[in-house]
Amino acid sequence: MIETNRIEYKLKLTDNLEKEITAFLNYKDGGIVYIGIDSAGKAVGCENPDDIQLKVKDKLKHNISPSCLGLFEVILEKVDDKDVIKIVIASGREMPYYIKKYGMSPKGCYIRIGSSSEPMDSTMIEDLFSRRVRNSLSSIRFQRQDLTFEQIKLIL
Repeated sequence: MIETNRIEYKLKLTDNLEKEITAFLNYKDGGIVYIGIDSAGKAVGCENPDDIQLKVKDKLKHNISPSCLGLFEVILEKVDDKDVIKIVIASGREMPYYIKKYGMSPKGCYIRIGSSSEPMDSTMIEDLFSRRVRNSLSSIRFQRQDLTFEQIKLIL
């Protein structure tokens, strides 16, 4: 097994996990991060997999914006009889996703290119932001358009 445009290996949980996750959130096909597999693709396993799963969830929930809840899944798997954490990341609809502490800047926004996560340039960030899908009440069309304020008038 080798790293690809959709697969990243981490020997252990590190502080730069958010970088990899934002790169996959901003990538058209999403991706998978394995924790407990070395760069050569050999399973080495992780100690305290339950604790690591909770830490992963908390890191992604609190350190990435916009919220990526619902766009990732954290799974415990056995690979060569070793506990490995598999994080499946879907491509997000609210690109660009970024690391909160760095904001929407090249230091906070990443995209997957080949088997690496690369910082986005300002032009790419602005372009993705301008195409961001925004759902708001004002843009939702209700089928029934004959609504009136008669009920409110009666109450007042």
